[in-house]
Amino acid sequence: MECKMIRTHRIFSIVVLMFINAGCASITRGTTESFVIETVPTGATAQLSNGLSCDTPCSLKVKRRGDFLVTITKDGYETVSATVTSSVDSTGSAGMAGNVLLGGFIGAGVDAGTGAMHSHKPNPLKVTMQQEKATTSLSKQSTENDSSSDSNNPFEIQIK
Repeated sequence: MECKMIRTHRIFSIVVLMFINAGCASITRGTTESFVIETVPTGATAQLSNGLSCDTPCSLKVKRRGDFLVTITKDGYETVSATVTSSVDSTGSAGMAGNVLLGGFIGAGVDAGTGAMHSHKPNPLKVTMQQEKATTSLSKQSTENDSSSDSNNPFEIQIK
């Protein structure tokens, strides 16, 4: 009888440990992370393909699982686009290994399903924006004026 009781206690302990360990990375890291965007100069608008936006420098809370595109704009500067990818990082791998080693296959499934073991790269996203190149329209206008003496110009009024 005592042997059966010890065995029942061990099984109960293992089940409790599995549930405590379930979703280890989900508990320790969460399913969202802070994604930081920094630009030079500051004050640019960052638009994410997942619908979020902010003015730089900024930090947004994003789901750990899923890639997205960041488009950064500022008047007088060229638009910059960057792809941010989600992948399993070393901390997420350690959480998954802990789940497997301690018998938390339920936790491994939860972490894999929620993306808790993922992180985005690059994070922070650091961008140095380039000023738009100025076009020299004066020389273009002067050559147009030289050739505008054509009588075929519909906007030219000739007074005789």
